[in-house]
Amino acid sequence: MKLFRFGAPAHEHPGVVLPTGQSIDVTHFGEDYDESFFATNGPERLAHWLESHAQNCPEVSADQRFGPCVKRPSKIVCVGLNYAKHAAETNAPIPAEPILFFKSTTALCGPNDDVIIPKRSEKTDWEVELAIIIGKKASYVELDDALDYIAGYALHNDYSERAFQLERGGQWVKGKSADTFAPLGPYLVTKDEVADPNALHLWLSLNGERLQDSNTDDMIFNVPTLVSYISQFMTLLPGDVISTGTPAGVGLGLSPQRYLKPGDVVELGIEGLGEQRQVAKSFV
Repeated sequence: MKLFRFGAPAHEHPGVVLPTGQSIDVTHFGEDYDESFFATNGPERLAHWLESHAQNCPEVSADQRFGPCVKRPSKIVCVGLNYAKHAAETNAPIPAEPILFFKSTTALCGPNDDVIIPKRSEKTDWEVELAIIIGKKASYVELDDALDYIAGYALHNDYSERAFQLERGGQWVKGKSADTFAPLGPYLVTKDEVADPNALHLWLSLNGERLQDSNTDDMIFNVPTLVSYISQFMTLLPGDVISTGTPAGVGLGLSPQRYLKPGDVVELGIEGLGEQRQVAKSFV
C-alpha cells in the first residue's frame, strides 16, 4: 500500500492510494498513521478494512496538500556519510561504523511545503535520502531479523545548515533541526511493495539542474544493517524514522560550494516512493 496524509498543517487526514491509482480518504478507519497505528499492525488492519469499505471512501483531489506521511514520530534518527561517493566529495574517511545524529521532530513538514531558510543562514543545503519507517518496537535486533521491524519506506530531504552543523561546536543536530528541514513523503510505501531498498534510484535537482543522481546500492551500511545497529543503542518505536544518508551532489561538496537562495526550487525523488518539490523562502 501507499499511505499518505493530506490537509492543512496539524490537521491532516489519512489517505491511501489504491492499486487502481485512485487516492482515497480513509478518515473513517478511525486512526492516523502514528505510533499506535504501527504498533497494532495498522497497515494489515487497514488493508483488511479497505476490502469492504474502499468503495465508500471519498476521493482525495489532486490539489490537496500532502502532509508528512507519518504523524509526529518519537524520533528521527539520521545517518551521516553513508554513501561512499558522498564521503569522497567531502574528503571524509569511510566510517568504520554508522555515524548517527538526531533531527528534531519539529522539523517535519509536508513534501511540497516551502523550505524556510533559517535566520542568519548562509549555508542551507539539500540531501535526498531514503527513510525507513519502523513498524514495531525494536531493541537489540539481530541483523537477520531487521527487515521484520520495518513498516515501509519514504522519501526524505534532510536539509542541513552547514555553518550551524560544522562551525558551531560540532553538534550536527543544530544544523539539521530548523522548521521545515524534514519534508517527508508524499507516501509511506509498505515494504511488500519495495523489492530491494538497497537498489533504488534517487535524485535531486536544483532549479532544473540535476545535482544528485545515484542509487541506494552506494550506501556503506545497508538498510538491515542500520536497523540492527541503531537498535543496539536505543529503542526504536513504531513510526520512528531512520534517514539513511545522502549520495554525492550536495552543495557542500560542489566546487565552488552552492547553497540555497530565496526563490530556488528543489525537486527530488526515489524510484517507487514518489517525488517532492520545495521552494526556498527567507525566514520572516
